[in-house]
Amino acid sequence: MFAFAQISDIHLGQDRSDGGARARERTERVLARLAGLPGALDAVLLTGDVADHGTEAEYRLAAKLFDTYGIRPLLCPGNHDVRGPYRQVLLGGDPADPAPVNQVHRLPGATFLMCDSSVPGKGHGRLDDGTLAWLDETLARTPDDEPAFVCFHHPPVPLHVQYVDEIRQFGEDRLAEVVGRHRQVAGLLCGHSHTPAVTTFAGVPLVAAPGVVSTLRMPWEEQEAGPMDYELPPMLAYHVHENGRLTTHFRVVP
Repeated sequence: MFAFAQISDIHLGQDRSDGGARARERTERVLARLAGLPGALDAVLLTGDVADHGTEAEYRLAAKLFDTYGIRPLLCPGNHDVRGPYRQVLLGGDPADPAPVNQVHRLPGATFLMCDSSVPGKGHGRLDDGTLAWLDETLARTPDDEPAFVCFHHPPVPLHVQYVDEIRQFGEDRLAEVVGRHRQVAGLLCGHSHTPAVTTFAGVPLVAAPGVVSTLRMPWEEQEAGPMDYELPPMLAYHVHENGRLTTHFRVVP
């Protein structure tokens, strides 16, 4: 059994009027929950929108919080992230490198391919040709007898929610071709939706993690206040892979 957690969309720095205190408090609440678990997880993922404005200060805060709670999440950028400061602070890389931030993590029992679906300066997502080639080549070198999880920020299908469907990941047919060539892909994991959602893509599970900073209302839930609910508590996802099956549980963090 391989068990891991997924969080997404912490948006550190949101609400600049209060110094981003609200986003920080909610992020700390979730990290404290993960750090205080009585049992061990095999990994923790953070699928994008680490920062709200993509500043070095926001990434330095993220790094400080990860250190404080002893959480080392596997990361990928979101549409609010900026590659230069993200690379420099979180990855210790060259801030001048404008290329997509793609990383592979080969852990005992599973491989995680953290893909950059961001399009600089835009809200929507797309895996560029270089990222897809990297994904295809990396999966080809991944053992067939262990699960591989393809992770990115933007969901590659409509989730039937307002606002997000307009800025989802496009060019998804190219991704489906790559996934279809590699039977060890056990699931696709994303964020961006600010609401938990489960569907399928290219014949494998696709799970969108809930947002930490806020929750997106469904169209039939929308109120005069707008589509985002800032009062509901943050949530996280727990994933379990065993015997070829991915099972997901969602938890509220009060």
